[in-house]
Amino acid sequence: MATRFQQINSLDELRDYVTFTLCEHHQLQAGAFPVTERALRRGNRQCGIFFCLQGPRAARYTAIWDMDRNQILFYGSHGERFLKTQLIEAAQFECAAA
Repeated sequence: MATRFQQINSLDELRDYVTFTLCEHHQLQAGAFPVTERALRRGNRQCGIFFCLQGPRAARYTAIWDMDRNQILFYGSHGERFLKTQLIEAAQFECAAA
């Protein structure tokens, strides 16, 4: 599994990076498939965001942004982790995932 380092400055940049990375890895056209997101909570506080790209033939590709470790973990349709991205600086942007 590869590890990348990335600078992300906003929630929109995070969304774009996750979508682009999932599409690039699975050879999908960016923007052609819907991406949903859900806030992850631990107790009463948000601890991350779960992203899910609904690909062709009911395939699901996912990523999780772990706010505590400031990293994004990417998974294929069978649950195998294929990439870890470590964010260079602690993200200071507002998280308002649905």
